[in-house]
Parts: sequence; structure tokens; C-alpha cells
Amino acid sequence: MIHPELAASRSRWVVAPLAAFVVLAALWTGFWFYASSIAQATLTQWREQEARLGRTYTCGSQSAGGYPFRLEVRCDDATVEMRAFEPARLIAAKSFLVVAQVYDPSLLIGEVTGPLIVSEAGGREALVASWRIAQISVRGRPNAPERVSIAADDLRIDRGREGGPRLAAAAHVELHGRADPGAASTNPAADLVMRFSGATLPAAGDLAAQPADAEVTAVLRGLKSFAPRPMPTMLRELQAAGGRLEVSSARLQQGDTTVQANGSVGLSPAGRLDGTLTVAIAGFDKFMASLGSLPKAASPPAAPSRPALSAFDRLAPVLGGAGRDQIAAGLLGLLGERTVLEGKPAVTMQLRLTDGAAFLGPIPLGQIPPLY
Repeated sequence: MIHPELAASRSRWVVAPLAAFVVLAALWTGFWFYASSIAQATLTQWREQEARLGRTYTCGSQSAGGYPFRLEVRCDDATVEMRAFEPARLIAAKSFLVVAQVYDPSLLIGEVTGPLIVSEAGGREALVASWRIAQISVRGRPNAPERVSIAADDLRIDRGREGGPRLAAAAHVELHGRADPGAASTNPAADLVMRFSGATLPAAGDLAAQPADAEVTAVLRGLKSFAPRPMPTMLRELQAAGGRLEVSSARLQQGDTTVQANGSVGLSPAGRLDGTLTVAIAGFDKFMASLGSLPKAASPPAAPSRPALSAFDRLAPVLGGAGRDQIAAGLLGLLGERTVLEGKPAVTMQLRLTDGAAFLGPIPLGQIPPLY
């Protein structure tokens, strides 16, 4: 027979942990609901602030969840009205899910379900983007992000409606940006990284219609604030401050052609690209074979090689495609500097952007329209 005191002691050993667990669970549940209410209130305040800046966010339906370790807010039939544009733009997506860990609420992870439709308010669809998966992560406060990352797989951008003329596509896209902690508060800077694979731009001509892989690392200087605002407004502020994009490394691979570049680009008073990049190209003959599809600049530069290029243009129709490409490669090889890129013969030249007019060495590539 078990002594009564021993039986009571055993019962306490069983009941005490269970009671402690129940108390902790109750405290955690209370904390989760408190954190959830704070998150909802913060989201409401952010929406009100965005509305004052001309961006109105609405949901067809909204729900919260994620208990016990996450905070989740789901917005179905999500829309954003951008009233700062003229006419106003409307962005709509099927749903948007935002997730934060209870123990790290400063890191927000979002997942967007497409298609995403951009249209003029009350007008027809202008752009339609679709993808297999698209995610966004933000470190910091929504109105003052410290780091932002965007990634998408099987991205497609069409004109008008899904299935319409294809503007751009990529098997994978990554965009990363963070405030440079080493930059002075009076001269803020942002570290930027862009990667994409299997990317095409059919609307830009034959050259960009071929799949390409690229990675770009750069620093953006002169942007006084990283708060969200319309792109034209941000670009005007950047131009007024003399801001520049310093490209430390850029690499593009397209078939047998490899391109590497570095340099600095800013904006002219007219809102066009202005700067110089040093470009090294391997597989130069194949690269030149595609340049014929690009538009010519309005005013070619005065350069010592211009007569030779004019003569080449007159001779090109007689030579035919293959002869034209070979002479183009040889001629431009003489204009550039011979080098080796990743073990392959290459040519280094200057890519100059003068108020939107692009020139590879003395060769006009085309006119880039204003960015705002």
C-alpha cells in the first residue's frame, strides 16, 4: 500500500509541470494576441500615412492568423491606387500575404499571388505580370526600410492583358537593396544587387530577345530618403542632388557573348541617362551581328573613325550578313583595346551615355528616352 504522503508527492510532480505549461500557454496566447493587435494597428497607421502620400491600399477581404509563433495578415483582392500619377494608376493582385515572427517583428516576409495588373484608373489594362512564385522581404519599418529583397520565378510581363504581346520574361529575378551603414547621414547611399537568368526583352528587338543571364552590383548615392514614393519624384530628387549609380561590377552572358562593365551613371537635367561605363566584350563578332536591329542615335559623334564607319555602312549591303559581321568585328576591334575576358579574346571600349544618346566607342547604339 502506497503511503498517502508519497502519493500526494507524486501527484504534485505530475500536476505542477502541467499547471506551469497551462500558465505559460495562457501568457503566450495573451502576448500573441497583444502583438497581433499592435501589428494590425501599425498596418492601419501605415495605410493612413500612405493614403496621405497618394497611395491607397484596399483589400476585398482581410484576415489575421499565424498562432502560435507567427503573425500573418492576408489581403485578398488587393489593390493599390497611385494618385500621384496623372492619370492615376491602379495596381491589383489576387492576394498578398505578410508574415512576421513574433520574436522578430522587424523582419516582414511577403508573398504575392498574381496576376498583377497595372492599369489607368477607370481605363484599360496597361501591363499584366504573372509568375510561379514571388516573394518580398523587408527589414525595418515599412515607411523606413533598412533592407528590401524581391525575388520571382518564371516572371512574365505582357502588354494589355495576360497572353498579350510579351514585353519581358525571366526564369528567375532577384533585386536586393539596403541602406549603406557606413555612409554619412548627410550623404546616404544604398547598396544594390540585381540578378536575373533566362531573361528576354522581346519588345526591345532581336538583340534583347535572346535569353541572357546577368548580375549587377552597384551603389546608389544622392538619394536623401528611402521612403516609398513615385519613381518620377524619386528620380527628380536624385538628379537635383547630383546623385549617381556607381556600378562596381556588371556581368552579362548571352550565348557565346560575355560582357563585363563598370563605371558611373547619373541623370541629365532632361531626365536622361548620362555617364560612362568601361565595357569588355568577348564573342564580339556575335555581339555585332545583333546590333543591326538597334535604332541609330539622332546625332552620331564626331570621331576620327567616322569616315571609316561611313564607308563600311556603304559597303555592308554588298558584303552580306556574314561578311558584314566579320568586318564589323575587325573594325571595332581596332577601335577598342584588345584584352582577355574569362580566358577568351575580348575588346574593351567605352560605353558613353550623353543625355540619353548611347555610343559604344564611336558607334551609335540608339537614343534612350527620358526616365521621367
